[in-house]
Amino acid sequence: MTLLVIRHAESVENADKYRGFYQDPRPYSGAAAHTISRTVVGLTPRGFRQAQWLAGVLPQIAGPEPHVYTSTYRRAVDTAAIALPGPPDGWPRQTALLDEQHYGDATYMTKRELYDSYPELAEDRRLRKHVWTAPGGGESLAAGVLDRAAEFAALAQADLQEPRTVIAFTHQTTVVALRSLLEARMLPEILAEERKGKLPNAAILHYALRGGRFTRTGTTTPPI
Repeated sequence: MTLLVIRHAESVENADKYRGFYQDPRPYSGAAAHTISRTVVGLTPRGFRQAQWLAGVLPQIAGPEPHVYTSTYRRAVDTAAIALPGPPDGWPRQTALLDEQHYGDATYMTKRELYDSYPELAEDRRLRKHVWTAPGGGESLAAGVLDRAAEFAALAQADLQEPRTVIAFTHQTTVVALRSLLEARMLPEILAEERKGKLPNAAILHYALRGGRFTRTGTTTPPI
């Protein structure tokens, strides 16, 4: 009974974020920026190759008829569509529980613009990123994202009452929250590891459900 947590394949934002998406001053509103992030941002050619690599390795890892979930963001949905071209009927299923952290009005703001626009939030953003709550309807990692991750972990555990594999296509920040929950570790500890090196795009984290608890059993990273 296995849970596979997969960060989406490389997106155009990952590849060109500081020359394309983060402009100072930002040329669009927070709401427009979030819509762009959720619905427009797709995969790079490298991302397509990473997703094709997933298509080659997942059948061996996941076995037949896995339960597959994706976030509602295009880059995760596209990764799943390429990685699992012939899923069982009704799969994959999109769920907002796996969405990227919602940065609200701060979406695609540079740090300078963010600190100038919201000086009262600057200290938390600099020193306590996990509790920083994005302005304008956004969420924090420690509350909103972690709460969603906990709901998804419960959903996955319910799916795993029968021998099968559950696959989750999600995003870097949500992976951090899921790692904290599934590995029973504090968010700052996971974030410290992420600062040394983020989980690569299209990497697979393996968890086994044993005695009602998840155990990390390995990581598979793409050669691309």
